[in-house]
Amino acid sequence: MTAVHIFLAPGPWQIAIIVLVVLLLFGGKKIPELMRGLGSGIKEFKDASKEDEKIEENND
Repeated sequence: MTAVHIFLAPGPWQIAIIVLVVLLLFGGKKIPELMRGLGSGIKEFKDASKEDEKIEENND
């Protein structure tokens, strides 16, 4: 196993540790707010990229 493979394919223990660290840093009440913000950010990014594609199609 290479070092790159370890970082690209996290196993169940790595995921559990990440979840534990997030819980310790932000607490259980703050996580839903963070996920909502992340979801809205992703949605805005997708909408902006779709608008860019439409503009490029109209220019061609």
